[in-house]
Amino acid sequence: MHMTIRVAVAGASGYAGGETLRLLADHPEVEVGALTAHSNAGTLLGEHHPHLRSLAARELVPTTPENLAGHDVVVLALPHGASGAIAAQLPDDVLVIDLGADHRLASADDWQAYYRSEHAGTWPYGMPELLLAPGARTAPTEDTPLTKQRENLTGARRIAVPGCNVTAVTLGLQPGIASGLLDPADLVAVLAVGYSGAGKSLKPHLLAAEGLGSAQPYAVGGSHRHIPEIAQNLRAAGAHDVSISFTPVLVPMSRGILATATARLAPGHAGTTTRALREAWDEAYVGEPFVELLPEGQWPTTAMTLGANTALVQVAFDERAGRVVMVTAIDNLVKGTAGAAVQSMNIALGLPQTLGLTVQGVAP
Repeated sequence: MHMTIRVAVAGASGYAGGETLRLLADHPEVEVGALTAHSNAGTLLGEHHPHLRSLAARELVPTTPENLAGHDVVVLALPHGASGAIAAQLPDDVLVIDLGADHRLASADDWQAYYRSEHAGTWPYGMPELLLAPGARTAPTEDTPLTKQRENLTGARRIAVPGCNVTAVTLGLQPGIASGLLDPADLVAVLAVGYSGAGKSLKPHLLAAEGLGSAQPYAVGGSHRHIPEIAQNLRAAGAHDVSISFTPVLVPMSRGILATATARLAPGHAGTTTRALREAWDEAYVGEPFVELLPEGQWPTTAMTLGANTALVQVAFDERAGRVVMVTAIDNLVKGTAGAAVQSMNIALGLPQTLGLTVQGVAP
């Protein structure tokens, strides 16, 4: 049955809002409704996203509950800490999808420690492929002890989209955590991140003169706000005590994340081979349209995921170092943000999860 879903996007002038509109513009069941902004209200969308030709003449209006009213879906592409107040004024029967961090964390203490503000509450988490160990899921089944977050998104009216770095690290690590093969107390993740992940703020270190030809680490030493979210996901997959060293590095590309994570084997799993590891990762993602374990020996690159809602994963065992190596590539604006939002929207509304999304990258 054909249905038209009217979607408003708040924060439409930013990177996340613009990428969401790029996907929605070609979604066969969607009509793009109000486009809102804060300081850019009163300007045309084409001034900020000239590549969005079908929507370029649309005027941005102020982000108010009144302008967001009357839609089936509202996407909040707002700065961290700004979504809670707007969401609280929207009707319960509207599907609200938050691309910011406001509703991702279950722990108010974690939120206050990393974001230094009042916790807005916790919404269903918009990572359909998140593995849920027994006790972590809300709708257990009799047939399988390990399910996925997808089941908790069906019919949801509030969804919190994961952080982009979180998506890359979680999808790389979680099969080993859920299978008991990895020691969650000794995890290391280093990420190469495109500049769009830092947003559009006019900061000196984000200028082309500073970024071109340079790799810049940031939020080093356990200070990055995605750390508690990664730990939360790995606990959902079955970890008890999670300890992760997490270091993101800005590299001179517009978009993309290449996350390299390493871990020691869990006690009792000495002698595990790369083949055995691959079986666990393959089992976790078999049948998933957007997460793929690559053939043995082929390693992910960010170019392979450009513009696509895909996460490409590879795993191997470094015998000399005694560590499992996992590499994951995503487009931070698609699978890391807007694609996850559209995929979760589809699931919540009972549509095929692949609708309006592609696994085909753009190359060269």
